[in-house]
Amino acid sequence: MIEFFFDCSSPWTYLAFHNIQLLAKELGAEIIWRPILVGGIFNTVNPSVYAQRETPVPLKARYMKKDLADWARSAGLAIKMPPTVFPVNSVKAMRGCIWLGKDMVPFATAVFEAYWGGDKDISQDAVLAEICKKVGIDEQNFFAGISEQAIKDQLKANTEEVVARGGFGSPTIFVNKVDMYFGNDRLPLIREALLRSKASAA
Repeated sequence: MIEFFFDCSSPWTYLAFHNIQLLAKELGAEIIWRPILVGGIFNTVNPSVYAQRETPVPLKARYMKKDLADWARSAGLAIKMPPTVFPVNSVKAMRGCIWLGKDMVPFATAVFEAYWGGDKDISQDAVLAEICKKVGIDEQNFFAGISEQAIKDQLKANTEEVVARGGFGSPTIFVNKVDMYFGNDRLPLIREALLRSKASAA
């Protein structure tokens, strides 16, 4: 079993979101999608992210842009970094994922595509309404749903849970509840963990 804690505002999460679905399908693993707010994590346990954005190391920043482009090309995804609005307030989009529950993947995929591929501001209601239409969601129901206190509370609870379990960013991935991995580039290690789990269960 894979638990995937994610926020659509991260390009590395977009890559992992795409790639882990392929891996799970190949190995017959179940993915439990856990929407979070990565800003809440940064505020709580990882404020160094903000300092790095304010005073980036030029050589590292240049390489990271190349690295992201290499990974995007490998995955066949369009990723513009940085998008026009960065960082973006993803709270409504992530509440939407919570509200949709088991049906969130098409919506989350469309949010990732709109923001990272289409350079659209996913904090805006008009953009979210457009995404809803694209994936067949009634936009009035969507906006009513994401305003429910239970949805807001669940997103906060997911964010607090991943911090309590040792997470410090997005994506944070767990195999079989306790084996934690961070980032898209850890997928080869996740593959090995899943194979070990399958072998021990055989």
